[in-house]
Amino acid sequence: MNKGVISALWRYPVKGFTPEPVPEALLCPDDFFPFDRLYALEVGRSGFEAENPVTISKMKFAVLARFAAVVRLRTRYDEVGDVFEVTDEDGKSWAFDLASEAGRQSLARHVETILARHEDYDPTAFPLNLLRAPGWDEVHSHFRFTDSGKGFVSFLNLNSLRDLGQRIGRDLDPLRLRANIWVEDQAAFEDHDWVGRHIRLGEEGPEFEVLKPIVRCVATHVNPETAERDVDLCEALWENYGHRDCGIYARIVKGGTVRPGDVLHLY
Repeated sequence: MNKGVISALWRYPVKGFTPEPVPEALLCPDDFFPFDRLYALEVGRSGFEAENPVTISKMKFAVLARFAAVVRLRTRYDEVGDVFEVTDEDGKSWAFDLASEAGRQSLARHVETILARHEDYDPTAFPLNLLRAPGWDEVHSHFRFTDSGKGFVSFLNLNSLRDLGQRIGRDLDPLRLRANIWVEDQAAFEDHDWVGRHIRLGEEGPEFEVLKPIVRCVATHVNPETAERDVDLCEALWENYGHRDCGIYARIVKGGTVRPGDVLHLY
């Protein structure tokens, strides 16, 4: 059954920072979206243990839900060189070698400066520290800095967001919701009824088990262009639909390559 078309693919190499479009993605069973949420900047001591990694609250990290000013930094990750490029609001660019301790520390200090300038934030009391997901360079990753313990791959039904935008009279940028895979040509919120079912992308592409709808948080209130908290999207979802969900999490059960234009099949 044809239930939509893939329109775009996105990754978020450092949790909370700039989304990056990708032309295609090779997905592996029980793995995460490639190069997604590999790193996270903890704010003070988060309690995260690399030897026993578990999902912890996003509020322990420098993310939009905590610091809207993160949007002011435009970033890009070079996975070949493990280099993170940052362009400040004044247009000046920097490159940080994430493979080295010095590079990771330099990135943390740089972001501290931006947060201290725009947020109620004290870098002395809550220094930033860049964490690397354990085992991310293995054949099958066993942990990423996702918001959910089952946040393997996230899908966004674009018509769900459009329906909400029409109801509240706002044009809502899908980048607010920070999903990996955007889907067109679905009825609004129909994907929320797919829990437990399977989907396939393309004729021979990857297959997924739908796990659960994604409960949205205050990060979606931040305008990805202006860094302003200009709409209470969570309240708007509740008032219009009786829930705060938009999009779905899914687990990869069969590997394959996905590209924009692939048809989504539900079975």
